[in-house]
Amino acid sequence: QVQLVESGGGLVQAGGSLRLSCAASGRTFNIYTMGWFRQAAGKEREFVAGIYWSGRSTLYADSVKGRFTISRDYAKNTVYLQLNSLTPEDTAVYSCAADLRTLYIATKAYLYDYWGQGTQVTVSS
Repeated sequence: QVQLVESGGGLVQAGGSLRLSCAASGRTFNIYTMGWFRQAAGKEREFVAGIYWSGRSTLYADSVKGRFTISRDYAKNTVYLQLNSLTPEDTAVYSCAADLRTLYIATKAYLYDYWGQGTQVTVSS
């Protein structure tokens, strides 16, 4: 079992920044990759960014490339998502997920095994 707890969401003005955290506990040694997804009201959940648990490689959705940065703190078993230059279109519930099986950074939500509870990010114009 792996437990994931997100934090760091909130309300921010357009152009602002937030940093989301995802703390992992439990059998973290089984994690292969971590991903961040988001779901806006009335829309499908979409991949945002992913990282190997080893931290050696990352992947971003085109919509966030150059604005968001995913990173990992080994000592804290925590994955971060730095959100910069936010726009109202970034408003969504952001969730982190752990993948214990796929040998690459998956962009499909169904390939992830464990999920956090989600954290709301709201960007005002």
